[in-house]
Amino acid sequence: MKKSTGKVTIWDVAEQAQVSKSTVSLVLTNSDKVSKKSKEKVLAAIDKLGYVYNRDAAALRSKRSNLVALVINDLTNPYSAQLAVGLEKHIFELGMLPMLVNIAECVERQTQVVKTLKEYNVSAFIMCPAPGTQQQWQDDLINSGFPVINIMREIPFSAAPCILPDNKKGTHISTSHILSQGIEEIAFLGGTSEISDYHERLSGFLSALDQFNIADEKPVIQAPTNRQGGREAFNTLIKQAPNTKAIVCFNDVIAYGAIEAMRQHGLEPGKDIKVIGFDDLEDSRLMLPSLSTIAINADEIGKRTCQVLKELLDKSTPPVRTLVDVNLKIRDSSQ
Repeated sequence: MKKSTGKVTIWDVAEQAQVSKSTVSLVLTNSDKVSKKSKEKVLAAIDKLGYVYNRDAAALRSKRSNLVALVINDLTNPYSAQLAVGLEKHIFELGMLPMLVNIAECVERQTQVVKTLKEYNVSAFIMCPAPGTQQQWQDDLINSGFPVINIMREIPFSAAPCILPDNKKGTHISTSHILSQGIEEIAFLGGTSEISDYHERLSGFLSALDQFNIADEKPVIQAPTNRQGGREAFNTLIKQAPNTKAIVCFNDVIAYGAIEAMRQHGLEPGKDIKVIGFDDLEDSRLMLPSLSTIAINADEIGKRTCQVLKELLDKSTPPVRTLVDVNLKIRDSSQ
């Protein structure tokens, strides 16, 4: 017996379609355990009664909505926000609607967010995965019928295609820029081992040292990828290696924090210690000294991502791994 609440309920849909409530539930969850005829009756009743929005009813018919979930690791990071804007533009150009969510670098929050977004029958997930994301979890999401694209970070051996900046090249050329000036008292600051881009950027740092035949081990300080992480990393470094003359930072935000800590120690960035970041945020060219950095074209990341998205939605096979080129911006902090 349905309750009279003034709102259209699942009982109303069942009565209109002349099926059971459980049959309506099966249709709403896209179950294969319901006949085509029953499904058509339920969808017709949904349309007639207005039980769901039209876009949801259309999604049930096609098993696809026009929504694309953008699961971003940390929207407090300026580059993540810049990247989200670029993605939104290209998703709109595909005639689709982005749903932007912030997971704050928390794998538990990511799991809950994805679970909820699945109920909206999104067409695909574009995600910068949180530290600790497991390959099996992502593969299970793909196997349940949701296309997944990783951006900026890679989950090793995941079935999801990924679009990445050429991280190794970036830190290789930035480190080489420092070493070519005859400076060997150099360190790598920031990032944590749980994320793939940390390993790629550290690899570029180490490959440049190898190319310049520098065999002695250089300080590598892990830290969260935020401003406070940069401060803490520099404070640790200056205790371990007080003669440091240059730092290659995981990203620009780490560099900002390191520069603040540097000044607290009475050191002048760009003169006493040279600094290079990664991302080329807007503030990096405006600060004093202007920050040398590796530029990533966020719009190109967005464009390449949506090319892969279109291929996935068209049931074709996109490249497993797409690298977007980067370039070094030499400014006052490293000259």
